[in-house]
Amino acid sequence: MPEDADSDLTIPPMQTLRTDGPAQLYRDIPELASFTKHRPTEEEDPLGYLTRLKSSTTPEDAVTYSAFAVEPRAAIHWAAQSVRTILPDLSPDDLQLMSWVMQWLEHPTKENRWRTLQVALFAPRRSPVVYLGLAIGWSGGPLAPNDPSVPPKWRSSHAINAAVLGALAAGDPAYRSVNLARVLDLAAALFRVY
Repeated sequence: MPEDADSDLTIPPMQTLRTDGPAQLYRDIPELASFTKHRPTEEEDPLGYLTRLKSSTTPEDAVTYSAFAVEPRAAIHWAAQSVRTILPDLSPDDLQLMSWVMQWLEHPTKENRWRTLQVALFAPRRSPVVYLGLAIGWSGGPLAPNDPSVPPKWRSSHAINAAVLGALAAGDPAYRSVNLARVLDLAAALFRVY
């Protein structure tokens, strides 16, 4: 038997959702209820609730639910993909900040988190990419090396939601429904990994 016998073992899928069900998520993060029109039932599973929201009169609730339901790092990755798909022509400032976002996604160190947050906080305007930077800064841990305060866990999710919904609003109105469907298809893949 080779020395690396363990390297041939199947690695179980990573859990990408914060909770086992949407009802539990609404209890754990009560602020979520103020951002969505619809509420889950106790027996609904995460993907079933997402599917119901997608076909509701307010499918944007599915974006909001995804931003809160998915673990922050995976949600930020999803949001970054969504923003880049909807808004391919970013401003020079947003391109630079997006490079910091991608660097944090590849190397989620506290130094990269702090730098990305600082750039986002002092950005001249609140674009979808700036909200991604804020989401990274608020994704966990202290806000700065000399500031031990930790933001509430809903703050990062709220910024992720603002990034995706902001990109949908800034995108070509003729493709809004197509872009929304793409964003929600990307999100649904995260619910299936669970």
